[in-house]
Amino acid sequence: MVALTASFAAAPSAATITMAMTKKRSGGAVCFAELSFPSFLPKQVENINDTFARKLATRIDRLPIPVSFSDNSIMSSCVRPLIQSKTSPVVLLHGFDSSCLEWRYTYPLLEEAGLETWAVDILGWGFSDLERLPPCNVASKREHFYQLWKSHIKRPMILVGPSLGAAVAIDFVANHPEAVEKLVLIDASVYAEGTGNLATLPRIAAYAGSIPLRLYVNVLAFTGISFGTSLDWTNVGRLHCLYPWWEDATVDFMISGVKQKTLIIWGEDDQIISNKLAVRLHCELPNATIRQIPDCGHLPHVERPNSVAKLIVNFVHEDCYKEG
Repeated sequence: MVALTASFAAAPSAATITMAMTKKRSGGAVCFAELSFPSFLPKQVENINDTFARKLATRIDRLPIPVSFSDNSIMSSCVRPLIQSKTSPVVLLHGFDSSCLEWRYTYPLLEEAGLETWAVDILGWGFSDLERLPPCNVASKREHFYQLWKSHIKRPMILVGPSLGAAVAIDFVANHPEAVEKLVLIDASVYAEGTGNLATLPRIAAYAGSIPLRLYVNVLAFTGISFGTSLDWTNVGRLHCLYPWWEDATVDFMISGVKQKTLIIWGEDDQIISNKLAVRLHCELPNATIRQIPDCGHLPHVERPNSVAKLIVNFVHEDCYKEG
């Protein structure tokens, strides 16, 4: 469920664009330079035109994660950092039924700023190997993510959760506070009444892997994009749904108390989750600040990557600034 508005207030930097673009012109036609995609990705990845998505897709890896509810380790998909920094690692979750490709615009900006950045697929979604489908309830998602953190990240992190990924983040930090130094919630969907217009969809369209639903969400979330562009980013958002085990993965969420310092980021023009719920969340979290992004919809990290990256970078470093 990811798309890109055509009216960027702050586009990715020139250096990032140069790094991410992999097109070349030949005889008046546009063709893609050779990219090596992981063999486990659905073959339809070749059909995606978004150069940022293609670039990030080449970096998706699978790591073995041991869990108590499976006899074998789960080969779990993520994008690993290229650098190790002195500051706490930033770990990016994604929204409901999405994948690490949701971060295709903001991830390079965070790396460019020198942050050690992970983009992790939540159990049941993304590109992990789930041919032998494990339970994908809230407890198994939590354990899986904890074991990934314990095995590979190994340090308290800045945990970032957008949309329904914020519910996963809140549940995780409530159960494993030692693993999280700070929390960032982006247009957080943590209240039942936050589903808005999606509840009115016909049942046949509500299949989350369907093209109609994802096109509909793109229309709600963003403005100013052509049908062709919307369709391409719809294909990015549903790529992981093409695995045969996808339909069986289900999710349940909970809200718990959070003591960590929290940054709430919200798009002022979110048509999916009311800004009133941003205010409610701000009031209920004891150590939270809120920053709203103007002219921005439900997925600021897709629509306004520069603004989101700047807020996250400042949030990571703010205690260092105070000490200095």
